[in-house]
Amino acid sequence: MLNQYQDVFRCLKKHEVRYVVIGGIAAVLHGVPRATFDLDLLVEATLENVTRLLDALVEAKLGTATLTTPERVLANEITIFKDRLRIDVQTKTPGLDFADAWVRRETMRHRDQEFYVVTVADLIASKKAAGREVDLADVRALETPHRND
Repeated sequence: MLNQYQDVFRCLKKHEVRYVVIGGIAAVLHGVPRATFDLDLLVEATLENVTRLLDALVEAKLGTATLTTPERVLANEITIFKDRLRIDVQTKTPGLDFADAWVRRETMRHRDQEFYVVTVADLIASKKAAGREVDLADVRALETPHRND
């Protein structure tokens, strides 16, 4: 699952993008056994950061990043980039403030590539606030003791 995002994470780091992985992939990384097909990122909603984000996505060969502007990304709560990969970029997400999530973020590694993920507590808060059945199922799994055993 993470192999397909190696270039994306490398480019995000190179361009110093402030982001955290949220959503289904964050749930999987925290031990929830489920399938997911997109990468959800919560980004710092500043012009400078979103400009770096778009530059990183272009370098990672996501051509759809050339079809928007930082201002348009900032004007929406979610922007979907879908070509060789699907990446959902969120400037806001229910139940989670980026500044707080950034301070508490966890750094994870896959094949010597670092990337940033929300904590379990922040993921649970976000998923509870979203309230969809898939999110509530993730919350139940995340709150189950010994889920990583």
